[in-house]
Amino acid sequence: MQSIEQPRSGHVVIGVDTHKHLHVAVVMDTIGGILATLTIPTNTGGFQQLADWAASFGTMLAFGIEGTGTR
Repeated sequence: MQSIEQPRSGHVVIGVDTHKHLHVAVVMDTIGGILATLTIPTNTGGFQQLADWAASFGTMLAFGIEGTGTR
């Protein structure tokens, strides 16, 4: 029998898809369930909004940010 990982309460993974004028973030539980998404502008206020939003979900196990590869 295969065991299924149970979500750990208060533990999340956050990923951010970066763009020139906005970033889109997603927060997932430990088994990949999407809990919420957030779109922010790429300015100081947007970054603070992202930090506050991310912290509201509990302990972050990982925080991944996609590199844009643009110059």
